[in-house]
Amino acid sequence: MRREPTWRIPVGVIGLVAGLALYGYALAWLLPPLIGTWPALLQAPIYIVLGVIWLLPLRRFLIWMETGRWG
Repeated sequence: MRREPTWRIPVGVIGLVAGLALYGYALAWLLPPLIGTWPALLQAPIYIVLGVIWLLPLRRFLIWMETGRWG
């Protein structure tokens, strides 16, 4: 347990929120022209996969926020 606060946690949270906002905005801007005319049953899996894929780099990012190391 750490005794002193670290700058990485607030910076990491701000970066995470900003990154997710940019990712969401990019998907909302890019995908509708490409798949907007598809049936909902074909669109749903794409949006589900893209909605979960941002979790892949999250583990290493959270480790960096806690320890300062990337792995």
